[in-house]
Amino acid sequence: MTEWIGVIMAVVSSCLGGSAAAVTRYLSPNADPVALAILRWGIGFLCVLPIAVTLGARWPQRRDWPGVAGLGASFYALFFIFYNLALTYTTVARACLALSTLPLQTMVVGALLRIERLTFRKSLGVGIAMLGAAAALASGLSEAPAGAWRGELIMTGAVLCMAFYNVRSRPFIDRSSALGFVTAGMGVGAAMLIALGLATGSVMALRDFSATTWIASVYLGAGGGALSFVLWVMALQRASPTRVANTMAVNPIAGGLLASQLMDEPITADLLAGLAAVGVGIWVATTERR
Repeated sequence: MTEWIGVIMAVVSSCLGGSAAAVTRYLSPNADPVALAILRWGIGFLCVLPIAVTLGARWPQRRDWPGVAGLGASFYALFFIFYNLALTYTTVARACLALSTLPLQTMVVGALLRIERLTFRKSLGVGIAMLGAAAALASGLSEAPAGAWRGELIMTGAVLCMAFYNVRSRPFIDRSSALGFVTAGMGVGAAMLIALGLATGSVMALRDFSATTWIASVYLGAGGGALSFVLWVMALQRASPTRVANTMAVNPIAGGLLASQLMDEPITADLLAGLAAVGVGIWVATTERR
């Protein structure tokens, strides 16, 4: 039952993450990848920190801070700079499709680090979910913008950062708390991004934001940043890294649906069929007997 709760949390987190991809692309003409990452994690950290303090979250132990800081820097800073860069080259649907390789990369990293054993049923569930996401977006692949392959290649490579974050997070979470761990890592990432933004002048673009742009930015930080990744880390506390990562196949569906409203990206019958396949894949991967 605990793993099912974790999987449900991860599904909600992936839906929020997909919608955040659409909002990121919507904002991309107004800010560069560093400024977009500052918005997501600067606002996200400001949302999470008071909650963590109020609830008395257990913070990482002193000996764990180097590892927590390393994971925070590689994920919240490095990964999301490349994530935002990828979305400047390609559509939300195609970028999220590349992002849905996370389950495969998480399984490989987990196996290499001997943290999680691969099984046939887990592999089958991940395969069904990923094929479902691919089928949902297949009808639009031939209509991709020029140079879209750059964005998908960047996204696929960057996902490796998130795979390591998934696999390496749980020991730190167990020794502190999900909320304390995510707040600490997010704070490190936000601080690095702000320093980089000040050094490069990226933050200057924020002066020209309109009221509508700021509303989208607040959603990006509060929903796609704070709430999404608190749920993601809480899911990692309750379920295996591969089962949590498997829900990433929902990401392109959620992103495609919102992008259809913000940027007129089409919704097709393949999208709905893929959604059903993603549900089947999640069920297969999460109902394996121990």
